[in-house]
Amino acid sequence: MRAYLRLLRYGPAARPFVSALIARLPMAMAPLGILLLVQHERTAYSIAGLVTGAFAVGSAIGTPVWGRQMDRFGQIRILLPTSLISAALLVAVALATIWDGSTALLVALSALAGLSYPPVSPALRSAWRVIFPDPAARRVAFALDATSVELIFVGGPLLLSILLAFTAPVVPLLVTAGLMAGGGVAYCRTDAARRGRPAKWQPPTADATGRAPRGSRSALTATGVAAVLAVMLAMSVGFGQLDTSMAATAGEILGGTSQVGILFAAIAGGSAVGGLLYGARHWHFEERRGVPVLLGLFALFLGVMAVLMGQPRISLWVLMPLLFVTGVTIAPTLIMQQNLLDHLAPSHRLNEAQALLSASNTTGAAAGTALAGLMIDFHGLTWSFGGAAIAAGLAAAIAAQSQSHWRAASKAVLDRVTEPTTTS
Repeated sequence: MRAYLRLLRYGPAARPFVSALIARLPMAMAPLGILLLVQHERTAYSIAGLVTGAFAVGSAIGTPVWGRQMDRFGQIRILLPTSLISAALLVAVALATIWDGSTALLVALSALAGLSYPPVSPALRSAWRVIFPDPAARRVAFALDATSVELIFVGGPLLLSILLAFTAPVVPLLVTAGLMAGGGVAYCRTDAARRGRPAKWQPPTADATGRAPRGSRSALTATGVAAVLAVMLAMSVGFGQLDTSMAATAGEILGGTSQVGILFAAIAGGSAVGGLLYGARHWHFEERRGVPVLLGLFALFLGVMAVLMGQPRISLWVLMPLLFVTGVTIAPTLIMQQNLLDHLAPSHRLNEAQALLSASNTTGAAAGTALAGLMIDFHGLTWSFGGAAIAAGLAAAIAAQSQSHWRAASKAVLDRVTEPTTTS
């Protein structure tokens, strides 16, 4: 734990980390807050789901766009207006809901709130390269970041639940907007945000063959980046199916979906432990090789859960440890992918690359959630957990197939870094 304590005592790292932690709480609170408020006021899950889905779709579209703009104009010029605009639109969603606004209005406002959602996660992940030039220190930062995201998805809904217990249903969404605006402004006041601004943006220059180097125009064209994004997309489809399946599991074995927090605590706790353990020490293997191995284990554990769901009776004493062990594989896999992307993406396209990774995560999870709903309704929990296992297995296969590209891209990056400079 000393490595993490040193990081948190280091002001240039601690201040942006804490500010981003506050600014990212809405990542878990906003969709749930919208869903609960709209359902309470309109008494229809179909409308609530439509409005919440509009927010998710808007976020998936907007995040890579804002990431690319951060590479060109700097973090502050993008984060400050998006934080304030998205927060204001969340307030508008809340007020339109309680003032009987039309469903079309709610969908439009929610989509715009998602579209303008501030790309705080990509900004912080790209800032680690500025704060910590040393790759080993950066791995610790990525580990702490991945663990904090797990805590956000536990603490955010918990805070929302506490507010719902003591206030009107509209208050949690208003508090969410306040956290988004306050955290975003606080992050923009840090040195990390200021140093994240490029000195001067210039169009990519052509090489001797007359072509711009790969990745100059977009991070997506850099060698190996698209494969990392494809792995994250497939893995996140599994995440979405797993989340929905756990909610349905809580309804069957715990007597109601309100108890799903117990299951999420088990898998999130395992992920937090796995992330902290992975980031705390140096491991003697290449991270590109670790990605397919951990994804294969993730798929295996999900497959065991699918088999378990086919049994006539499920014991929590079996399910909870299995969820915890499954979670242990999650955060290290995410850390490895973030590190791999940090290494493969050109430095002037790092914000865009990390934003694309976040968008792949959001899009995959949304698709997985919808897919799991259909599987549960028509085939049951065994199929939904099995679908999650197949998605994770596909991610492992893509990662295994991409080893040669990642190795070649890593070698090319290393050659550029170690290439001796010449003087005239």
